Amino acid sequence: MTTTAREDRKPGPHRTAPDAGPPVTPPPKLRRRPGLVVAAVVVTALGCLLGAWAWNATTSTEEVLAATKTIHRGEVIAADDIRRIRISDDPALEPLPASAYDEIVGQRAALDISAGGLITTESTTGAPMPPEGKSIVGISLTPAQVPALPMHGGDKVRIIVTPAANGDAPSGAPQFTAAEVVDTAIDETTGNTVVNVLVPYADASVLAARAATGNVALILDSGAQ
Repeated sequence: MTTTAREDRKPGPHRTAPDAGPPVTPPPKLRRRPGLVVAAVVVTALGCLLGAWAWNATTSTEEVLAATKTIHRGEVIAADDIRRIRISDDPALEPLPASAYDEIVGQRAALDISAGGLITTESTTGAPMPPEGKSIVGISLTPAQVPALPMHGGDKVRIIVTPAANGDAPSGAPQFTAAEVVDTAIDETTGNTVVNVLVPYADASVLAARAATGNVALILDSGAQ
């Protein structure tokens, strides 16, 4: 019996030893890097600051007036010449607020205002037209009597007396009146260009009499004259 028990404990021909499997590797220990943690905190803080700055930049705006098209000096500002826009608040700029819209319409441009330009207190004038000591004379001119160039308020011109039809050319220098353009318009009936000019009060009656004859021509001079 003893011998049989010992033989039973011996592995038989069809028995195999149990598979122990691959050795288990312990998980790596994570190393804490304080420098990376600090960098992550700094980046997060910077992101928050940049976000706050961007929010401030987009929300700190004001509504102001700007020109929808080019407005030349001397022109009367119409309702569709200006509009309300929003811009970032900039202390270096001093545009008129949108609340001044009704006050600006009807005033004259004191200087040339480019399309998209901001309207400032220096852009317009409420001074009466014509000013004291001046008169405005309207002259109707055919295409042959006026330069084929656009004229705007403030342009310097001379209105020359020309000889009548079949008349002799003047022997000396022709008479003329120096003037300043206020504005121009096209007469839809005749197709003539009507030029309103500003002249001294004493010259207004003489210029009007000459213009009534039709024997005049307009010369556009340099602004530096």
